[in-house]
Parts: sequence; structure tokens; C-alpha cells
Amino acid sequence: MIDNHKTMENSVLQANQVFKSIEHAGSDLDILRDISMDIAAGSTVSMTGPSGSGKTTLLGILAGLDLPSSGSIMLLGQTISTMDEDERAKLRNGRVGFVFQSFHLLPNLTALENISLALEVIPGSQDIKEKSVQSLESVGLSDRASHLPSQLSGGEQQRVALARSMVVNPAILFADEPTGNLDHQTSMQIVDLMFSLVEQRGSTLVLATHDHQLAERCDVQYRIEAGQLV
Repeated sequence: MIDNHKTMENSVLQANQVFKSIEHAGSDLDILRDISMDIAAGSTVSMTGPSGSGKTTLLGILAGLDLPSSGSIMLLGQTISTMDEDERAKLRNGRVGFVFQSFHLLPNLTALENISLALEVIPGSQDIKEKSVQSLESVGLSDRASHLPSQLSGGEQQRVALARSMVVNPAILFADEPTGNLDHQTSMQIVDLMFSLVEQRGSTLVLATHDHQLAERCDVQYRIEAGQLV
């Protein structure tokens, strides 16, 4: 079993000579070219770059949501670039968290139910309601438990999304433009909360962002231009 609280010396995520291309207008279009990185457990890592640079594509490949055209990805000690979709989903379940720019909350579920869902899909989960309530409290929204996403502000929705991602105590949290839909003041509150929760749980954080102020808070900073690390 992978320990969620590894030391900084241990690698939790490795990319080796990753390429990603798609067919476009009858020829191959390179999205990522020769990406290699080694991310230590417990570290915070940012990837910045202009729109279209490939950072969101890379984040998805690192998280196993997509596969590279060539190269290898090792996540939590297992080579996910050779796994099928079901195998990758099984590896992520309960060990990997996600925060997205558009929140991805289910509109017909309450804030508490959205959080509980992350535990319900993990076989053998116990004390689901208690853990979900605690996670909602950790983001300061215990009084919004019965509210639907449409009844929450953007900042509150992102707090719920963050609580949902952290309720499983993930070994690694991936965040794609987590403050992209928020105003500056709300963004700073979400960022402070995200870094605090990650530190408390000893999780690794890997995020893609346009926000250089957010990127500079990370231990390691990568910049991607035209699909390459620079």
C-alpha cells in the first residue's frame, strides 16, 4: 500500500520522455514534446504557460485521465501509461484528488452529498457522513450542507469541490486552473485553503495555472511553451 504521508525524498510521480500528438488536417500535430519530470511526495508543483501551451493536456496525462502518444508515466509507484482506462480509474480511486476550474459539482446533489459521493464510490468506505461533514467544516461551509450548487457562490462551489477532493485524504491532488473562475479576493482565500489542507494531510499538489502569484507559492515551478518544458 502507498503511504499518503511519504517524505520529500520519495518520488510520487514521474514522467519520462512524454510526447502527445493528435491528428489534424491529415498530419500529426504535436501537443507535448519530450516532457520529463520527477515529483517528490509532499511537494507542491506548478505548471504555467500561455493558453495552448499544453499544460492542461500534461496535467491530464500525469493524472491518468489521458494517455501519452509515447513515453511513460509512473503514478504512485505504478506505470499508468500502459494501463487501460479501468485500471487507471481503480488506481486513482481514493488516492488521487481533482479540483477543476469549472467545479464539476453535480447540480442535483447538495454540497454534503457531492462530498459524500467521493467516498461512496470507494469500496469499503465507512463513516461516510461523518467524514463528509468534517470535510465541509474544514472549508468553512458547515452551514451550506443542504444547499445545491446553484444556491452557492462561485467561491463556495470551489470550496465544496476542494472539500470533495480532500475528503479521501489523497496522496496527490491535481488542480487545473483552480482559481480561474473566481475574483482576486476569493482566489486568494481558495489558494490559502488549498495549501493549508494539502500541508495538513501531507499530500502532493500538482497544479496548472495562469496565475504567476499562485505558481510562485509552489516548491517547484515548471513553465511550458509550445509543448516543451523551458
